[in-house]
Amino acid sequence: MDIYLDNNATTKVAPEVIEMMMPYFTDMWGNPNSIHQFGTKTHKGLSVGVDQVYLAINANDKADIIFTSCATESNNWVLQSIYEDIINKSDKNHIITTEVEHPSILETLRWLEAEKGVDVTYLPVNEAGIVEARTFKSYITEKTALISCMHANNETGMIFPLKEITKYAHEQGVLVHTDAVQSVGKIIVDVQDLDIDFLSMSAHKFHGPKGIGALYIKDSQKLTPLFHGGDQMGGRRSGTLNVPLIVGMGKAIEMAIANLGVMNTSVRAKRDRLEDSLLELEDFFVVGSREYRTPNTILCSVKGVEGESMLWDLNRGNVGASTGSACASEDLEANPILISVGADSELAHTAIRLSLSRYTSDEEIDATIKIFKDAVYRLRKISSSYAVVGGVMK
Repeated sequence: MDIYLDNNATTKVAPEVIEMMMPYFTDMWGNPNSIHQFGTKTHKGLSVGVDQVYLAINANDKADIIFTSCATESNNWVLQSIYEDIINKSDKNHIITTEVEHPSILETLRWLEAEKGVDVTYLPVNEAGIVEARTFKSYITEKTALISCMHANNETGMIFPLKEITKYAHEQGVLVHTDAVQSVGKIIVDVQDLDIDFLSMSAHKFHGPKGIGALYIKDSQKLTPLFHGGDQMGGRRSGTLNVPLIVGMGKAIEMAIANLGVMNTSVRAKRDRLEDSLLELEDFFVVGSREYRTPNTILCSVKGVEGESMLWDLNRGNVGASTGSACASEDLEANPILISVGADSELAHTAIRLSLSRYTSDEEIDATIKIFKDAVYRLRKISSSYAVVGGVMK
């Protein structure tokens, strides 16, 4: 049995999504900007796909949803354009973010610091694994142009108080962007309720195809385009529209929203059963209260077991997991989230992320419990046999 528990990295494409996309690879392959029949045949599918994304996040007609290649592109676009459109043209020079954002946020901000002189504040998470709204509020100044805060953390699944953060920011004229890659399709994401200004998402996180994402822009606010050279998407993003992937993203997000009940009942129950069983292990640590996490995610640590060795053992048992973000570097440094939430130095080096999907079965959970526990017992035994006593390995 092959068991995939790395769904926060990517998900399998739903069969219904593949079926929906196929005609746009084979029969309706024309350029949608062409006026002949080969182009116009694509328009209905495009229109449906766009509407499905709008409906899924409750975007109104005043907003723009621009299709991008992925959330990384969307994140870069917002941050670089805030510099061009606000910071470079006013006395505002400050952006607030968190230390646990996706690398596409952190590396872009570090570039803006080094190359453009932007002042960036990086807030650490607290012992609960989040940054509280009042902490953001305390760092807002008259120089602050933007807050960029993820909705749910990709490693822990912890959900940040985004609505409250946005309220405090807007009271002081500050825009808010969120990387919602890990929340869309897992919990309710209502952009009007959150009152968010910008929201990034990627289809491959909710059983859609890779290579397609979107950026929600409240009230069609101006953003300097990253790409120039065409009038596609109202001139906001140049390049021929990827019709099959937009159609696929629309179908995938529609299905994801229809299955939110499954995520918050069946998937949550499987996650909790797996977590409860693993908590029976001695010196086993889980980050964050489960009621404040996305329903599919466990970030755990096991004392006496090195993270990469654990992944190899799980892989030998046909279980796919990870040590954290698939987009981060693969070094073996201590996990910064585990340090922030109070894990000791040994636990902080042994993070394992298990992330389920609506396709995860009870049989797979049963098998994972046994494979995981067997791996821990085996690796602890190996570790103890190579303990160093008096500088001599025995």
